Amino acid sequence: MDEREFAKRADEALERIEAALEATGVEADVELKEGGVLEIEFEDGSRMVINRHGAARELWVAARAGGFHFRWDGTAWRDTREGAELFAALSKLVSAQSGRSVRLAP
Repeated sequence: MDEREFAKRADEALERIEAALEATGVEADVELKEGGVLEIEFEDGSRMVINRHGAARELWVAARAGGFHFRWDGTAWRDTREGAELFAALSKLVSAQSGRSVRLAP
């Protein structure tokens, strides 16, 4: 995938994540910033950052539980270590960090 296709796919994923978070009603401030950075601040003041990393062609997630990298496999964004799909992984991470069961649908 070239840089342009990566940026398009990554931006679409970030927009879908933002919309999915807002649809759950989870208590968090969600802000999609210029340059492909999605910042989430939870009610307890903790933060999660999801951003695109062009050089690696990956989406990176920094959460209380650690750092995770997701790469496009042709059909979905997958964790480079365990193979989890992005929205399934984020559902677990957001649930753990917010203290509320959250399911993010792609």
